[in-house]
Amino acid sequence: MKRVTINAYERGLVFRRGVYQRMLREGRYWLDFGEEVKIFFIMTPFEAPVELNILLLDTTLAEALHVITVKETEIVLMYQNGLLHRVLTAGRYTFWKSQINYEFIRADISSIDIPETISRNTLSHRLVNSFVRTYVVESYEKALLVVDGHYVRTLKNGIYHWWRNETSIQVLKVDTRQLQAEMNGQEILTRDKAALRINAWMQYRVSNIETALLQNKDYERQLYILFQLALREYVAGLSFDELLEKKETLAPYILQAVSDKATALGVSVAGFGIRDIILPGDVKEIMNQVLVAEKKAQANIITRREETASTRSLLNTAKLMEDNPMLFRLKEMEYVEKISEKISNISVSGNGALLDQLRQIFTSR
Repeated sequence: MKRVTINAYERGLVFRRGVYQRMLREGRYWLDFGEEVKIFFIMTPFEAPVELNILLLDTTLAEALHVITVKETEIVLMYQNGLLHRVLTAGRYTFWKSQINYEFIRADISSIDIPETISRNTLSHRLVNSFVRTYVVESYEKALLVVDGHYVRTLKNGIYHWWRNETSIQVLKVDTRQLQAEMNGQEILTRDKAALRINAWMQYRVSNIETALLQNKDYERQLYILFQLALREYVAGLSFDELLEKKETLAPYILQAVSDKATALGVSVAGFGIRDIILPGDVKEIMNQVLVAEKKAQANIITRREETASTRSLLNTAKLMEDNPMLFRLKEMEYVEKISEKISNISVSGNGALLDQLRQIFTSR
């Protein structure tokens, strides 16, 4: 016989020639010849030295263990003293019942839905997030949940979690804010065969996400084509001059033409406008010539108007001087003064009659 000691927080399993006999708790024991003991620390998981089902036939040992069986379609969240410690996947696990407080939460992951008993903090834990699919729908978005190709429901803004498994999940999101798209380089012929290149913009908002995504493929492309065709129809029905005159009526016409068809796409149109109308080189040259001719004609009209006003003013002055000799004399002296201002010096030579000649120049007879 031999004596063995089982210390605190230990358990011993007695075997006789490899066959399990009994479990020993802490204390001192005598073993018969042919018996041996295997000692286990109860603060760590129990690793069965032989087939577990054989050991569990001993009710004393079975009562001392937590035996957790996890199916293929399950996971078990294992908590130790209130803290998530481990995620158990398919298999069989055994833990000693001890001073450690174990808690096991079983979750069926064959379905995508996560029970509300599992908190969001747990789902974002590093041990669990590999088993979870997370999708974020922003405050300005709406989304459609499609499971295995079937539409399930419409999602509002928020954070959504589903179990990660073989089930296919798609979250189709749409921006519900007012959006703007550019229509650049639209080459269109007017009714009088003038080739124009037009740059435009359009504004729209998704009003029905189910119609836009489930009943239409690539609704944005379809909306672009609707605006493009409406613009071409409007421009092609007008001559170049009419287009320039009626440019402000273009946007209301386009919006009215597109509005009903856009509703069928799940979209409401908000605005449309022309940014640029680019003329071909020859037409641009002709337009410049027309503009220059118009400006020249306006300049000639202004010149003639000023000349007429000036002539009328001279005529009125002449009439006044004819009726008033003193006014004529004052005007004559004014011009003599202006002429004198332009003379810097005068060189004179001659006899005594020179003074009389100068007097005759600067005085009236």
